[in-house]
Amino acid sequence: MSSAADTVSAGHLLVAQLEAAGIPRVYAVPGESYLDVLDGLHASPIRTVVARHEGGAGFMALAEGRLTDRPGVAMVTRGPGAANAFIAVHTAYQDATPLVLFIGLVPVADRGRESFQEFDPAAWFGSTAKKVLVLEDPAAAARIVDEALHTAASGRPGPVVVGLPEDLLVRQVPARTVPPRPVAAPAPDDAALARLADLLRASRRPLLVAGGEGWTAQAADAVAGWAAARGIPVATDFRAFDSVPHASEAYVGGLGYGRAESTAACLEHADLLLFVGCVRSDVLSDGYRLGGSAVTVVVNPDPELLGHDGRVDLQVTAGPASFAAALPRLDALPGPAPAHEADWLKSARAAWETARIPAPDTVGGVDLGLAMAAVEARKEPDAILTFGAGNHTGWAGRFLSLNGPDSLVGPRNGAMGAGIPAAVAASLAYPDRQVISVAGDGCFLMNAQEIATAVAAGARFTAIVVDNAGYGTIKGHQEQAYPGRPSGTDLVNPDFAAWAQSFGGYGERVEHTGDFPAAFERAAASGRPAVLHVIQDPAVRTPLSQSIPEERPL
Repeated sequence: MSSAADTVSAGHLLVAQLEAAGIPRVYAVPGESYLDVLDGLHASPIRTVVARHEGGAGFMALAEGRLTDRPGVAMVTRGPGAANAFIAVHTAYQDATPLVLFIGLVPVADRGRESFQEFDPAAWFGSTAKKVLVLEDPAAAARIVDEALHTAASGRPGPVVVGLPEDLLVRQVPARTVPPRPVAAPAPDDAALARLADLLRASRRPLLVAGGEGWTAQAADAVAGWAAARGIPVATDFRAFDSVPHASEAYVGGLGYGRAESTAACLEHADLLLFVGCVRSDVLSDGYRLGGSAVTVVVNPDPELLGHDGRVDLQVTAGPASFAAALPRLDALPGPAPAHEADWLKSARAAWETARIPAPDTVGGVDLGLAMAAVEARKEPDAILTFGAGNHTGWAGRFLSLNGPDSLVGPRNGAMGAGIPAAVAASLAYPDRQVISVAGDGCFLMNAQEIATAVAAGARFTAIVVDNAGYGTIKGHQEQAYPGRPSGTDLVNPDFAAWAQSFGGYGERVEHTGDFPAAFERAAASGRPAVLHVIQDPAVRTPLSQSIPEERPL
């Protein structure tokens, strides 16, 4: 029998298991339903980052999962707290990002009585989480935590929700953690590599599409270098633009909303598509219109290929890192070298480079293309970029280059409000790296309160808040479908610079393009959470570039 010294509360054991797993931070909004866990965190080396809204806490954990090799962890209370965090769970599910959300629950004896803030976690989250767990046995707290972390990171990554009944957390249990389970890393087998080699030899215009989680700097360099040496263009999935370094001669741009026409043309005209880490989804393929008939190889850790549409000629159950490690084996296979079209990659790369040259607009306010060019010239090589959703992301995605994995957090499910919480987490995870966030006025105010969290936690970033006085993406759709009948899309905004200053951050308003470069330098040098309130003409909808005749609206 264990002595009192050998026992701890289930809530404290939960914290001990997080420590054993190497979790450095949890993002939380406190609640009385999980007080014992908060007490366990009091003396823990795990840092508790106190957010101002559960949606903000969830997005911070999502960013941690996106930028590191471990699941991000968020903690919220029951009922309303869980509801507010739901957006991060949905984002993590559709984006395939590892996340564990702990939720306090009502005491077991109060279940089924419509007690204060009661809800059914399985009913709420069952369709948008990889797994929903509820702590039913206090002694199993460590095992439940390990299962959650392992499930979130395995196969196709995603969110796991863990319910914590308030009364069970305080029960005394044996103080025994469990060894964290390693995540399997399946590798391509010889038969799959041989089949891939045959398909590559038969192809004239192959295209590699990179995306998803699991990319390392070594894997990105290896895949991009391999593709460049063989004349294979590399595009990236929507908001997975950091999968490979943009400086690679193989890189030809990102797909999805805001993509250059030249990148979409590569997808449409390729006769072989090699997806590495991602699948042919609706946004990537312009609503399932592009790339559906090409010979298709999918290299993905998810054996079910959730979200993939169209043909699959070869499925390889592997992640980006193990695929990259197998490339020497692929090259060593006997047989003639592939005979791809000589100018296939060269012309695609040239078209992408042209699309990245901003063309000055002719309207008032700040020209975002030229502003992004100024950011590009001044950002640090390993800078991290974050944004939420909206037209403003088109400029960041088009004109800002990224040098490899763990450099971008942008919700692939189109969730607004993610950019500022993600910037907080990015700065805490990588305190020595520059963090730049680009937000629209609508997107910013959905989680602008997390500027307070940034100041309290010592996070540093520069947020470029684009003010066009409206929900620009929806306005654009209205202009096409209901011309002359705008409805429900106008916004009245506060002084965003003053907002940042009120929390102790840096704030500055920019109304003219010529003033932007110096303002960005001052914000970046402030050493504080900084907001540049950038005024944009509401008539501008999409990025203008040297390839503007080919562009399509968002």
